[in-house]
Amino acid sequence: MTSPEADQTQSEHPAEPVEPAGGPGQGEGASAEGAVSGDGTGGGRPEERLERAVRAAEQALIEYEIAVETFRVEVENFSRLHHQKLGPMYARLDELDAQIAEAKAARTGDPEDVRKAQEARARVMPMPGVEELFHGWMDSEGLFPEAAAMLTDQAVRPPERVRPSDEARRLYRELVRKAHPDLAQDDKERERRDAFISRVNAAYGRGDETLLRELSQEWAAGPVPEERRPSRSEELYARLEWLAQRKELLTLVARELEEGAIGSMLRIAPDDPDRLLDEIAEQLLTEVAQREAELAGLLGEGGPGGQGGQEGP
Repeated sequence: MTSPEADQTQSEHPAEPVEPAGGPGQGEGASAEGAVSGDGTGGGRPEERLERAVRAAEQALIEYEIAVETFRVEVENFSRLHHQKLGPMYARLDELDAQIAEAKAARTGDPEDVRKAQEARARVMPMPGVEELFHGWMDSEGLFPEAAAMLTDQAVRPPERVRPSDEARRLYRELVRKAHPDLAQDDKERERRDAFISRVNAAYGRGDETLLRELSQEWAAGPVPEERRPSRSEELYARLEWLAQRKELLTLVARELEEGAIGSMLRIAPDDPDRLLDEIAEQLLTEVAQREAELAGLLGEGGPGGQGGQEGP
């Protein structure tokens, strides 16, 4: 169980998705001078060398993504085990701390002790209510009507009737007459009109007069002209830049995983995390026993000289 950075071998590092020497600002000629072909020479078109660099960077990124995702799954699984095994112990410790603070406040009546007791009690996680457990599907008396209707395939509530305004109807009719797909001269234009009319129908179905007016202005402006397609070299440079940004993002994710509480615990015992959980559980059990003994002494249930919560002379 190792971190993503450790999983990368030395052979992978030269293929990291970084921009080649003489980046976009230097032009193709400058980049060609710093690149080498597969046979160790400087021959070949600049696009071919860029393509090889992109392929190498893509493969390196794939391997790194696999390493990061593997580590993320390990952290997630360990976190789940940590919560299942140690969560109840942490909860017990919080409860005992609150009871001890409350017992001290009850004995002394000191305002500072009372404040500490209130803070300790606030740290104890309360049991969630029925509504929280079911996220609004039911309350203490049973399922909400809407939830019951959904589970029995009934309509939750009658659909709201929308009555478009006269202006919305006018705009709708005008748009349909202008943009109807049957007026298209070729398949590409028909597809554009189909998509546009779908938006018009959706807006009219909601009675959205404002959106219909915006769609009318959009149609009047005409189709958006096609942008100039970048050259192959520009596309490859853009791809390399994206790969570098993706690697940087994955590096941040990996660092957060490694520096988090669970990731730090995994680094302590990468080969046997279960043993680490057992050791932490033993420590927590010892703390629980100590807290219970302290609470019993405060309550006069076995404390030396304590009777009914009163201290001895």
